[in-house]
Amino acid sequence: MRFVPSSCMKPGMIIGRDLYGRENELMLAKGVALTQTEINRINALRYQGVYIDDGEGDNFEVSSGISDHLRNRAVRTLKQVFKQVEADPGSLSRPDVLDGAMGVTNDIVQEISVNKNVSVNMIDLKLFDDYTYHHSVNVSVISVILGYAMGLSKNDLYKLGLGTLLHDIGKVFVPKEFLNKPSKLTLEEFEAVKAHSRAGSDYLREHWDIPYMSNVTVLTHHEKFDGSGYPNKLIGEKIPNFGRIAAVADVYDALTSDRPYRKGLLPSEGMEYIMGGSGSLFDPSVVKTFTKRILPFPTGTAVMLSNGLKGVVVENFPGCGTRPKVQIICDSPIPIYYDLFNDGELLNITITNITDL
Repeated sequence: MRFVPSSCMKPGMIIGRDLYGRENELMLAKGVALTQTEINRINALRYQGVYIDDGEGDNFEVSSGISDHLRNRAVRTLKQVFKQVEADPGSLSRPDVLDGAMGVTNDIVQEISVNKNVSVNMIDLKLFDDYTYHHSVNVSVISVILGYAMGLSKNDLYKLGLGTLLHDIGKVFVPKEFLNKPSKLTLEEFEAVKAHSRAGSDYLREHWDIPYMSNVTVLTHHEKFDGSGYPNKLIGEKIPNFGRIAAVADVYDALTSDRPYRKGLLPSEGMEYIMGGSGSLFDPSVVKTFTKRILPFPTGTAVMLSNGLKGVVVENFPGCGTRPKVQIICDSPIPIYYDLFNDGELLNITITNITDL
């Protein structure tokens, strides 16, 4: 099984993972052969790509931190919360509106806690049109995984998970034309967008009794370690720990997602940005944990190497996700592997792109 960018899909390819539509309905089941009609549907939804099963690479399972069932339920639940708030801002005072979000958060924490060594596959099968919901779920999953690895208690993981799940609720109050503008924002527009973290925190505090630290996470997820963030320009450890974790998760998932104004970065490029910001934009201790738990090239990713060869990632190594083990695609009857992490003779070989075979 491997990941194929949407531009490289061809009729006859076999779907390797279930694919879901706008309402999180099952659109294509694992094992179904692609037709041109299905390819057109996938492109219309602006998926970045799909997993296909073609026998290339070793046999493995793709992990995205939590089960597909829970991920889809979380996206559907969050969409309902946002739509309720948009339709009736006072509705959040009704306990039933966010009961689903609380339940989803508990389940995210539970799934991640059961699998102590879970890492995040950041090549996501997510809809462009539902960016806010998929992004919020991803930020919650990444944050809980980082928090777990950093030794947070289960109660704190729940508070962190709920805060990050709702971290962008304040965008409900930002004009849609600003959020979806395909060009650079004006200063006034950018200030309006920046107001979402405080607006979300204020709204939740006034309308629903979420844990204090969950609310703090909503407020501080855009603070930066060097004080250049917002809304309060907090510096270093003045930023609550949950906010420092959320900042890394939020920026990474945003950078690696397609947006109206730019194409998403490769996961490896997003990781390089996070690593480059260690000690300035981000807490070094969070970044260190992040590099051990995030997989920029998860198993199944078809990649192009700097020497012109193509291959499929078959293994990752803790702390060095940018240099995995790759099975080279060639005519040799004996599998050929490039261990980019452990083989000193391959130090000059890097992954340059995600590709098709």
